[in-house]
Amino acid sequence: MRVRTTVVAASTLVLCLAAVGCGPDDGEDKDEGAGKKAGASQTPASGAAATPEAGSSATPAGDGRTLTEAELAKAALTTGEVKGYEVAPLEGTDERGTEKAGTEACRPIAAIINGSPEPTPAATVFRTAMDTAEEGKDDQTVVTEILTSHPKGGAEELLRSVREAAGACAGGFRTTSEDGPSTYTEVRTLPATRAGQESFAYQVTGSLEGVRVPLVFQLVRTGSTVVTFYAANFLGETAPEIPAALVTAQAAKLP
Repeated sequence: MRVRTTVVAASTLVLCLAAVGCGPDDGEDKDEGAGKKAGASQTPASGAAATPEAGSSATPAGDGRTLTEAELAKAALTTGEVKGYEVAPLEGTDERGTEKAGTEACRPIAAIINGSPEPTPAATVFRTAMDTAEEGKDDQTVVTEILTSHPKGGAEELLRSVREAAGACAGGFRTTSEDGPSTYTEVRTLPATRAGQESFAYQVTGSLEGVRVPLVFQLVRTGSTVVTFYAANFLGETAPEIPAALVTAQAAKLP
């Protein structure tokens, strides 16, 4: 399994997502039809074994508490808990993205691209997981995690709104930000690794200087906590993969 992305892009956050959202885009996709065709042929994460909207009993139901930041940090993965992966706090999280979707229906997708899932969480913790076997390589596997805790009903609302937005924005959408406009040509659901009480995965195809950039997300909910996994491919158009081992191990740690 390989998540082809750059460590620099991952560690600057705004999930650099802002790298796709990172910078002005002329808004014109010169070959949008071809891009959608390429996206449709891309392979989702190996190990995915559930329908996009399926939940799972793979982990306990959770105690429903709204976790504090300290409790989220304790629940986050650490180095050694998933073989071959180094886990560390993500730097630069004080600066979030500023992208605003052109349509309200796509706002939940843009919020996650900004690194600020909605509704606003009670606490947030960021982590990054890197495949140590690929250290030093441009295509080193890098996965960003956003752990968020929510008041009663907020975690369910987050999953519901993102799922609805993925359907409503399948044909793409545009955003504006402090860096200028950005274009996303496609949003599509993916098979999701079974984990937690509820799991949902999707791909957003961005445009960076005319090159399509696939961004893959998986959200996992256990009780009032949601973990958002993110991976991007800045080196080519093949969809990245979020290793199932990371997803299931993280979900298993949630109280």
